[in-house]
Amino acid sequence: MSEDRVTETAASSSKGRPARKADAGFLARITLFVRQVIGELKKVVAPTRKELINYTLVVLVFVAVMMLIVTLLDLAFGTGVSWVFGGSGAADR
Repeated sequence: MSEDRVTETAASSSKGRPARKADAGFLARITLFVRQVIGELKKVVAPTRKELINYTLVVLVFVAVMMLIVTLLDLAFGTGVSWVFGGSGAADR
């Protein structure tokens, strides 16, 4: 396969500035980091109100289901331990 047909990798096709020297000063590295953070924050898209309500409802339903599962497992294990060890636990009160 000729090199003309090989697709570019993400590293070779970056559109940013070329990499700087490894011996760049401390302040230069901090400045580069801050620029990269700002660049990434510009890519963030805030959800619409409808999406935000939908996401919130999904999280609340998931948490409620997980609470139910943990509660049922707690009751089952508590009953099992009470049965195995002679019923001296809180389940017999």
